[in-house]
Amino acid sequence: MSEGTHPAKSAARPAESDSLPVALPAERPAERAALPRRTLAAVPQLHPGAWWLWALGLGTAATRTTNPLLLALLLVTSAYVVLTCRPDTPWSRSYSAFLHLALAVLVIRLVFVVVLGSPVPGSHVIVTLPEVPLPDWAQGIRLGGRVTAEGVVFALYDGLRLATLLVCVGAANALASPSRLLKSLPGALYEAGVAVVVALTFAPHLIADVQRLRAARRLRGRPDRGLRGLLQVALPVLEGALERSVALAAAMDARGYGRTADVPARVRRTTAVLTLGGLLGVCAGTYGLLTAAGGTYGLPVLVAGVAAALAGLRLGGRRSPRTRYRPDRWTPRACLVAGSGVAVAALMTLAGSADPEALHPGVIPLTAPALPLWPAAAVLLGLLPALLPAPLNAPLPKEPSS
Repeated sequence: MSEGTHPAKSAARPAESDSLPVALPAERPAERAALPRRTLAAVPQLHPGAWWLWALGLGTAATRTTNPLLLALLLVTSAYVVLTCRPDTPWSRSYSAFLHLALAVLVIRLVFVVVLGSPVPGSHVIVTLPEVPLPDWAQGIRLGGRVTAEGVVFALYDGLRLATLLVCVGAANALASPSRLLKSLPGALYEAGVAVVVALTFAPHLIADVQRLRAARRLRGRPDRGLRGLLQVALPVLEGALERSVALAAAMDARGYGRTADVPARVRRTTAVLTLGGLLGVCAGTYGLLTAAGGTYGLPVLVAGVAAALAGLRLGGRRSPRTRYRPDRWTPRACLVAGSGVAVAALMTLAGSADPEALHPGVIPLTAPALPLWPAAAVLLGLLPALLPAPLNAPLPKEPSS
């Protein structure tokens, strides 16, 4: 007879048994019926490659323009999608860190143009700083001197473009699971993918450790700000990073990381030729598309290079035989998310060819930037992931009847 059905023991400890939050098997169907519909279903996660294609599309669009209005629209678009679609995971909290990094890049770019000057000539002098004389071997570099409005505006446009690119990468890092992205890589890129995933997860884990330690110090009534709080938080964070590195190395060794299968020598040579030739073809085709003289051969060379590189990666995957447990599928929703980012990049590239002045406002003379309509509409296509309805999985299976 179990302890819960013994009359003496159950009478001796009535308070303890009443305080245990354990439901009997007969009560579970009734509790499941009382739960709302959304707790019985889960929102399926998109393929991580879809989020990265979407984010890289927005980042490519950011590199095609220096218009601050379009760049601000790209920032708002990525931020809205992240706030709407990111899961409650440790890596999703890294988006704020990328925002701070982008702001730091913008400030550093403006400080450089104030201290070191700008190659852009200007007539509107904001301030004149004391200039430090430099030796003859440092010609072309100056410290101090005139700070013009044209140089500051040019540096602001340039820094904002780089900051937007960093924020787009941060959006992909906050939306896509690094471990699921690693599972989706081909076998030939597995080792390189592990290194990239470890690098991508460093910042989210570091941020999570700092937040956890600061919260623990606040609960104990200890300071968590200032130099003293930073020094007392840094040592546990470093210790946790070392322990995580040792655990990761042990796990990789236990799973056979770095071990390869035996393949014939001719297959290895063919793989190297296809991969190297494909990458060279991609570089030559991309250069041809970006120049006016190579417009005729750029696209065929690019397509041939991509095909050769994919064939080389497929052959190289034979050296790393591994299986995938529940691989991610490219659902129609994932294709729409990836397609929206690719569409933003393609339309922004076409807009740069059709009307380059609208995407690159001039600074000599100083003019207020205008918002071009159809490039702005192309950027708004990036909001599609936040507007798509999230499908729900089927309800959980019923409890077996006793």
